[in-house]
Amino acid sequence: MIPSTTAATTPGVISFAGLGLPAVLVQALRREGIETPFPIQAATVADALAGKDVLGRASTGSGKTLAFGLPMLTRLAGKPARPGRPRGLVVVPTRELAAQVERALDGPALALGLRIAAVVGGLPIKRHAARLGHGVDLLIATPGRLADLLQHGYADLSDVAITTLDEADHLADLGFLPQVSRLLDRTPRDGQRLLFSATLDSEIDTLVHRYLREPVLHATTPAVASVTTMAHHVLYVPDKPTKRAVVAEIAARDGRTIMFVRTKHGADRLAKQLRTAGVTAGALHGGKAQNNRARTLAAFGDGSVPVLVTTDVAARGIHIDDVSLVVHVDPPAEPKAYLHRAGRTARAGADGVVVTLALTDQRHDVQAMMRKAGIEVDGVEVGPGEQRLIEITGARQPSGRPVPIADPTSPTPTPEVRSAARRASTRRHSPADGPDAGRGKKSRRRPNPTSGRAGASSKTR
Repeated sequence: MIPSTTAATTPGVISFAGLGLPAVLVQALRREGIETPFPIQAATVADALAGKDVLGRASTGSGKTLAFGLPMLTRLAGKPARPGRPRGLVVVPTRELAAQVERALDGPALALGLRIAAVVGGLPIKRHAARLGHGVDLLIATPGRLADLLQHGYADLSDVAITTLDEADHLADLGFLPQVSRLLDRTPRDGQRLLFSATLDSEIDTLVHRYLREPVLHATTPAVASVTTMAHHVLYVPDKPTKRAVVAEIAARDGRTIMFVRTKHGADRLAKQLRTAGVTAGALHGGKAQNNRARTLAAFGDGSVPVLVTTDVAARGIHIDDVSLVVHVDPPAEPKAYLHRAGRTARAGADGVVVTLALTDQRHDVQAMMRKAGIEVDGVEVGPGEQRLIEITGARQPSGRPVPIADPTSPTPTPEVRSAARRASTRRHSPADGPDAGRGKKSRRRPNPTSGRAGASSKTR
């Protein structure tokens, strides 16, 4: 079960060197402009370096990737991996999170002479097999693709000394749990385990009881939404036509906006409606091909597509700078989903606004969900063009001029969208937990021509 007490952070630690990290790694972090550990890093690194099993809970954008990644890399240094047999494993629920974890750990791994790679579904398995065949010290993987590699004999987990489950609570959901359990069963029983997420609840009890030994819990923030850097609002609308008009006006605001909906079809439908109203919007969900998902994120990060309409696939791990507004077009069903969706804004201490839209018959459920998420707000009734809507969201009237085929998820995007995607893929995006590696120079990555991943090549060192 989850430990009932939280281990105290080591007092007076103000540097990565003081946490026990090697000098070459500290210097690599300094070159990236990373000087001082964030709270979750200061709390967990020493225990992870000591070989303890660790549960880490911290809000999104708080540096969790380096919190587990730095001790993993340090413990793996000095002993090269054999072909097809990684020595460290990070399991993540989504392709996008895998790519961002890889980017975050690229520079530190290079400094230690380690090889890392990400393997995800939607890309040719032979490319991943070839990459593993050259030797990978730290493997970052989605469960399905890793299971495929194991089934075909391209990978062997018997050398894995340390495993991290990133977004552990999501990986403990019923949809993932059997597959994740089978993967952990393929790693040595005495291996070290690290579980990290913004929320760690009773759903992970099965994993903790079965695979962790006397774990230490470090929680730097409570499992509720931030009320200091996020402004939370509930907007009540009387009917669906009014809701559509309100959503269009919110989407027409200045700034990057993420809009969450319940279904894949709903994401495609809303993105199309917004483009018809004159708002450049792209859709992102698990039904999209990987290259389409990469183009969508590239254009959103570049700013050429300022509105991202998505399902909960983007609620975890997606980091784009300067997302100033998150809109729950379809209210989340549970407080945990609210926390992860809301975490796409107000990252690393920045300010952000989170808005939940609710129809009349959804009021009771939304109010109950918000209370469980730790948010006490008085909802306000709004309609198109109303001043209160403008004050809260920056809404404005959309142009009404349909946007031409500019959806980056289209199989044949316009030259402007292709150009935006190329520009975005050549610059360094911040990693899954923004402060981890988004605070300085670009890492010295060496593209691997066998990778084929848009904007997140595997490395050959």
